[in-house]
Amino acid sequence: MIEEIKSALQDLSIPEKKAFLPRFFKAGKGGYAEGDQFIGVTVPDQRKVAKEYWNRISLNELEQLLSSEIHEHRLCSLLMLVSKFEKSKDSKEKKEIVDFYLKNKEHINNWDLVDTSCYKILGRYCFENQEDSILINLSEEDNLWSKRIAVVSTMFHVKKDSFQLLKKLVITNLNHPHDLMHKANGWLLREMGGRNEEQLLDFLQLHYQKMPRTTLRYAIEKLDENLRQDYLKGRI
Repeated sequence: MIEEIKSALQDLSIPEKKAFLPRFFKAGKGGYAEGDQFIGVTVPDQRKVAKEYWNRISLNELEQLLSSEIHEHRLCSLLMLVSKFEKSKDSKEKKEIVDFYLKNKEHINNWDLVDTSCYKILGRYCFENQEDSILINLSEEDNLWSKRIAVVSTMFHVKKDSFQLLKKLVITNLNHPHDLMHKANGWLLREMGGRNEEQLLDFLQLHYQKMPRTTLRYAIEKLDENLRQDYLKGRI
């Protein structure tokens, strides 16, 4: 089945993209893992493959895809894993999927893979089962992608109008040296403000002067123009 999936992905590849993708990401513009290979398959095409195979593939087989050096294989395996989680009605099976995700998180090592999967699996599971300690522990690991998985997973909490965990994780890594964390923190704060602007303004009042500029810029993106300028100029 693994070979069948790989063949299906290869058959969907577009020659022009085969040549373009490695050059683009090798230039460092995409935040991709070093050593990633690309076969030029678009995400919609991968979704077609995932839709066909997700209920016919085991976690052991998914592990083989997820450990591949080819980016499209890893992304497709996560698309199938998300489908398995969302379609499952069994709490034990969901726990197995979460354990699988955490066991293999070393392979979820770029923004594309993180944003495709984490809040749909970990975020939902932690919220519904009150297991926020999983995300707190991830945020305290000395690994950029573990931290980003933890923060982005709280998107599910934000969608449920629950903001305390997000605030805690943003504060924990507010001064992280990598810009990808600054973007993730700011993006989630912006989403929080979209749900409840008062919550965002209260948080900014306490912490905005310590925020990296990238985090602040993303966080205030949807506020009133005059208010945004005040924050950017540091007058509040």
